[in-house]
Amino acid sequence: GLAAREVNAFLDRHQGWLLTRLAKFSTDSGLRDGGKILLRGVSHRIEHTGSLRGLTEVVTVDGSPVVRVSGMPEHVGRRIAAFLKKEARADLERLAAMHAATIRAPIRSISMKDTRSRWGSCSSEGNLSFSWRIVMAPPSVIDYLAAHEVAHLKEMNHGPRFWALCKKLCPGMEEAKSWLKRHGSQLHAIDFD
Repeated sequence: GLAAREVNAFLDRHQGWLLTRLAKFSTDSGLRDGGKILLRGVSHRIEHTGSLRGLTEVVTVDGSPVVRVSGMPEHVGRRIAAFLKKEARADLERLAAMHAATIRAPIRSISMKDTRSRWGSCSSEGNLSFSWRIVMAPPSVIDYLAAHEVAHLKEMNHGPRFWALCKKLCPGMEEAKSWLKRHGSQLHAIDFD
């Protein structure tokens, strides 16, 4: 994989481009054929297949990333949301397991939610919960969220020991926190219904 510093350097170099892309997303996010959606920080064109059945999948068309969606046109937003939730689960289960192994902390369960008030939570029983919308953010931000919630398995607070552990798990923590603070509300604003 890429080193955190390489990812952060890339994000720094392309910050203007990312901000421009994010600015194009409003509450009317254009979740229809020809519209755009972010997946792991990359803008993907939405292509409705016209067929009623089929998987939602990512393909490359003429060198550009495309999310191909089937089903009724009025259900494109919901189909994309279901696809993003599945992608988020795969990413977050993998990242949380990796971070939990690093600090030798067991995870009881992982769930995906569509919360507007928080990006994730960790219960004292070891249940982790994440907003699936985080999968629209760059990979370094997704990793930070996983590290943040896993750190709560050892430190159920936001004290100095928690932040030190979080930084150990995710050295690019500050940049990711900053990104989330600046752009998180835009991800929450996208209406998938």
